Amino acid sequence: MKYDLHSHTLYSDGSLSPADLIDRAIEKKVDVLAITDHDTINALPESHAYIADNDLPLTLINGVEISTKWKSFEIHIVGLNIDVTNDTLLALLDEQQKKREARAMEIGIRLAKHGIDTPYESAKALAGNAQVTRAHFARVIVAQGQAKNVPAVFKKFLARGKIGYTPSEWCDMQTAIHAINASGGQAVLAHPGRYQLSNKWLRQLLQDYKAAGGQAMEVAQPQQAPTERQFLGQLSQEYQLLGSQGSDFHFPTSWLELGKNLYLPKDCQAVWQSWPTESLNG
Repeated sequence: MKYDLHSHTLYSDGSLSPADLIDRAIEKKVDVLAITDHDTINALPESHAYIADNDLPLTLINGVEISTKWKSFEIHIVGLNIDVTNDTLLALLDEQQKKREARAMEIGIRLAKHGIDTPYESAKALAGNAQVTRAHFARVIVAQGQAKNVPAVFKKFLARGKIGYTPSEWCDMQTAIHAINASGGQAVLAHPGRYQLSNKWLRQLLQDYKAAGGQAMEVAQPQQAPTERQFLGQLSQEYQLLGSQGSDFHFPTSWLELGKNLYLPKDCQAVWQSWPTESLNG
């Protein structure tokens, strides 16, 4: 079976509707897909309904990606197999979304002071009913001709120290992990290789994450050197964390695809091995 346990829709900073994401996953022969939008589960009811109404050959895992603060770093925690009706989880996501809105308004103010035309209003219109994210601001800036593509926007306007950078005030790791576990889900440390941590700091993160109740970590992603995947697999065993894999798909590109190049190293225990059979039967 092909698992992709990290993906996004237009309900956060992805570009595809739930239906289009699901159709693409099936086209790419993904068997089990987790939709893990940032701090929101709003895509999940629509996604389940689309699969059921069309009798599609895909198992959908309820997921979410929660932004957290650890020391001075923004660390993302994925929740898999969550109960979307759990009060503890819903209360945290509500707080996170309020923080996202406040941050978006501040980003808009800072960008407007430096010549970007109606940045918040334009990003809000682009987001529609979804939460406003930095990706929406990036698309607005590209559309206004201030940068040639989204990566260039982040480099010039939104990265730390740039004019639109606004510090986040996310919850701590322990709070996110507690909410995920309270909902019956599994906490997965997202893309640990992307935080640009030294070996010493990465190990400290894993130690603190494990102590906070984290159960798994992402080991495999499509764009990844084999040596990094092997190293992360070794760390997952060393810290007794289950291994997960996901494309972190946001929108179609020439370099990243749903289900592409996803496999766990030998001897890495997969997160789905501990799932009850009913989780894989839709």
